[in-house]
Amino acid sequence: MSTDVQRLSAQRDDIYDWCCDRFKELLANDDHASALALADEFFEWLDPEQLEDEETLYTHYDELRS
Repeated sequence: MSTDVQRLSAQRDDIYDWCCDRFKELLANDDHASALALADEFFEWLDPEQLEDEETLYTHYDELRS
């Protein structure tokens, strides 16, 4: 696996961990509206049946500008 693929995979794992932790934190604070908004945005990532099938599209905006 290339270094870029490993780096992006680690970033995706970090985002997933943050999303799950944030969702649980919002629910614990009875902020259901925000928890549902987060879940709506990251639905595919929060569903264990879809997690591995969800594509992660990566864009490096500086590369697009050049």
